[in-house]
Amino acid sequence: MRISVEHTTVYRYDTPVWPEPHTIRLRPRTDAAQRLIRHEIAILPQPAGQSWCLDQDGNVVLETWFVDQIAELQVRSAFEVETTRENPFDYLPRGQEALPEGLAPYLGASQDPAVLDLVHRIGDREPQAFAGELNRILWAEFDHIVRDEGAPETPARTLELRNGSCRDLAVLFCAAARTRGIPARFVSGYEQEASMHETAYMHAWAEVYLAGGGWRGYDPSQGLAVATSHVAVAAAADPLLAAPMSGTYRGAARSKMDFQIAMQVQF
Repeated sequence: MRISVEHTTVYRYDTPVWPEPHTIRLRPRTDAAQRLIRHEIAILPQPAGQSWCLDQDGNVVLETWFVDQIAELQVRSAFEVETTRENPFDYLPRGQEALPEGLAPYLGASQDPAVLDLVHRIGDREPQAFAGELNRILWAEFDHIVRDEGAPETPARTLELRNGSCRDLAVLFCAAARTRGIPARFVSGYEQEASMHETAYMHAWAEVYLAGGGWRGYDPSQGLAVATSHVAVAAAADPLLAAPMSGTYRGAARSKMDFQIAMQVQF
């Protein structure tokens, strides 16, 4: 499947501000499940400097910095990706007894009673079966909402509300998987169903590390194991480190964000 996206984000400030350095995570990755064909990015006003970097989680990010005041910041990203993993279970599962030490940042059991109850409910299943049942529960038993802005809710809050945005459910999925001893990380990106709606949004899901399969995606907002309909952009143990854009500014201005995403899919 080929997926093309044009994504424009505009930050407007009611009075000029001094922007601090910004990190932009909008370049889709190239990995075993997807191939980046082209990508271009345009920033207005142009930064005083910028540098493409590889971050702590292996994401390709653009670091930018500015010297002048601005009243508006516009970032336009356009890309085309070919997704290739039609079967998300095309691997031979192996025991998780000897996971690589480098996965430590993606582990850590939750001590929240509600998360522990959820993990206990699913039981001591094999990692793949646990991830599948967790995915099913979060899709079938939670209301799914859209929230344009804001950090993800805590797992405890999502369990209390019994609803959540895609990023809320992804964070809860990661917390439950880690508590079971399965390495998990938060993923931001796009998925093709968004092209069918009048207003398209970025998407979020989770990836778990399964011995024999490596990192495999699960989307609790759709109850699916991730295959060709998803385009991963950034993944991290901390969801804030996978945000499409992060940065601050100096000044007393209030800001407003607008965005527009156009997507085309070729099967």
